[in-house]
Amino acid sequence: MVNLDAHVIMPNHFHGIVIIATGQDPEPHNNAIKAPSLATVVQWFKTMTTNAYLRAIKTDGWPQVHGRLWQRNYYEHVVRNDVDLERIRAYIQANPAKWLEDTENLAPFP
Repeated sequence: MVNLDAHVIMPNHFHGIVIIATGQDPEPHNNAIKAPSLATVVQWFKTMTTNAYLRAIKTDGWPQVHGRLWQRNYYEHVVRNDVDLERIRAYIQANPAKWLEDTENLAPFP
């Protein structure tokens, strides 16, 4: 199972905490469903959002981005404890307030 914890959509990037439940089964021969890797989750997310965006270009007149919609890679950090989790949640929550200081901002935050 995959869940999205704290997250924010910025004008040119996205922050989120992805929780992947491992469902650890003490019996390795059990036919339990294997948890996906983070790479698989990110690939699925990029594919689904790109497809939705392309449909919106055709049906809703959204402007077309020239070039890549998503960067090739992503930043990951394994959350090891509750202190780390709360620190990252606070960073995500505070991120929109820092938008005007972002050296890559393309437009004012909506």
